[in-house]
Order: sequence, then C-alpha cells, then structure tokens
Amino acid sequence: MSLIDVENLTVQFKTDEGLVTAVDDVSFSLKPGEVMGLVGESGSGKSVTAKSLMKLNARNTVYGPDSRITLHLDDGPVDVMGLKRPRDMQVVRGGAISMIFQEPMASFAPAMTIGSQMVEQLLIHTSMNKKQAKELSIEMLDRVGILDPAIRFGQYAFELSGGMRQRAMIAMALSTKPKLLIADEPTTALDVTIQVQVLDLMRDLVAEFGMGIIFITHDLSVVAQTADKVAVMYLGRILESGPVRDVIRTPAHAYTRGLLNALPRLDDLDAPLTPIPGDIPSPLERPNGCVFHPRNPELQPGSRYETERPPLTEVSPGHFAALFPEDVPSLS
Repeated sequence: MSLIDVENLTVQFKTDEGLVTAVDDVSFSLKPGEVMGLVGESGSGKSVTAKSLMKLNARNTVYGPDSRITLHLDDGPVDVMGLKRPRDMQVVRGGAISMIFQEPMASFAPAMTIGSQMVEQLLIHTSMNKKQAKELSIEMLDRVGILDPAIRFGQYAFELSGGMRQRAMIAMALSTKPKLLIADEPTTALDVTIQVQVLDLMRDLVAEFGMGIIFITHDLSVVAQTADKVAVMYLGRILESGPVRDVIRTPAHAYTRGLLNALPRLDDLDAPLTPIPGDIPSPLERPNGCVFHPRNPELQPGSRYETERPPLTEVSPGHFAALFPEDVPSLS
C-alpha cells in the first residue's frame, strides 16, 4: 500500500491579473520507506506541490475540483482535501507529515528559543512529557551535527548562523518521526561535510522508521545519491518521472537532458557549462501545447508540440515522459 497518493493536483492563485496556474494536473504516489526526488528550475511548482500536501499554500489558493490527496495512516485513509479546519489538519501538519522549509529564519518564531519550539511540537504530537521532549530535542540537534546542542537548545534563531538554523530546522522536522518528510532544498545552506551528515541521517531514518521522503532540489547529484525515483517538473507539470537510475542514465525528455547537460563534468573540468536556452516563462503566459516547447532546441518548427499537449507515455517499465507515443526513444 502507498503512503500518499496525489491525483490530478491543480493549484491556482487568485491575483489582480486573474487566476494563475502554479501546478497543472500533477499525479504521483509514494510508498513507506521510499524517497522521491522532485527536481526542476526555480518557478517549476515544486514547493507549491509540496505545500499542497499539507494545504499550506496562501489563502488565495484555489485547488482544482478533481484534485485528490489521500494519506494512508494506521487508522485508515485521510482525505487531505476534505480537511477544512486547522484543528482537523493537526493529524497531517507536524504529525504524519513534517516539512523542512527553504528559509529557516522565516520558520522559527523569533521570540521563542529553538528548544522551546521543538518541545512544544513534541508535546502536541506525541505522548512525551517535557523532560522527555527536551532530551529528544537535544539528541536530534546533536544528530544533525550541531556542536554543544544543550547550549543551542536554549538559544534564539537569530543567535545561530544560517547553516546552523537550517540544521536546527531539520532536527525539528525529524524529531516527531513523521510518516512523510518533505525536504525543500534542505542542504542548500550547508557545507559539503554537513550535507553528507544530513543525507546520511535521512537514509538512516528511512531504514529505521520506514519514513517516506519527498526531496525537493535543483541538484540532480543529490537526487542520484538519495532518491529511489524522481519526478522532473517544469512550469507546474511533470515532464518525466520514473526510477532515478533510468531517468538519469537514459533521459527521455529534452528538458531532463537539458538539466543533466547543465551539470559540471568531473572528467572535463574545463568544459563550459551548457545552459538550457531561454528563461522559464511567467505563469501568466503559459505556452500552448507542451509547456517546454519554446525552449526546446530539439523541436522542428511547426511541431505538434507547439499546439498539442503530449500525454505521459511509458518509455520503459515505470518510466514516463511527456511525449507522443511515436516519439518515444528506443532505449534498447
């Protein structure tokens, strides 16, 4: 059984210019103990998709009528879209699902110590007393590589460096041992040695508790190390998805190939980077057909991708790409 099923998720925002589509008909599922990488350029809709799993998007959010998010817990399935009141969302937010946000300074309350915030969430979501919650909080701060964790426990967010705040946010999210952890660029502000520690910690928790992880990043090398499967997003749509080895070794979509070609090559450090041509368009100016077609250097003028939206076609077992069936490459 899957841990979470996302079906036909469409997210729009009410603005002065009208409805802006940020996520367009996204579907995926995640099993317990599975890690999924969600990759793409800034503005692809990765964070909006992740926040939708806990309905944390802004008040001007409009979810599509066909959007379905089902979280499978020990007590039975939870229809996340059907939860309306904040009290009802408590089973999801910070309980079954925790999220590591991109900017920890905006996530910690500035007038409360790091430790008091960690203890508070444990008292809400677990049966621990204050002493047990404090001990676990200090242990988690230590596990993510924070020196003198007992001292840091009593400090405020502004007293910590950027990297230390990020590690404290990671410790806070992991301390409740959620069923699903959403990690939104969790290692961006960390140096390489701490990145390795954090990634190792996440792998240990997956093995120990069967936790599912959605790992949002622009770093495909991190996805290759940590994820079991990957979904490549662009302008709110998934353009390719499948087992991480298949997608990275034999990318079927031009956008995925563009992301991989933009990475530096260790075997040729002098080689110039190859960026994807053009810029990601505004959500107010979504292209017709395939959303990537204006930047796709592989398309010929007059291609049907300019006017028709391709379906997600199975390229190989479990590996899908937004291509018309006749354009699926031979991977044999």
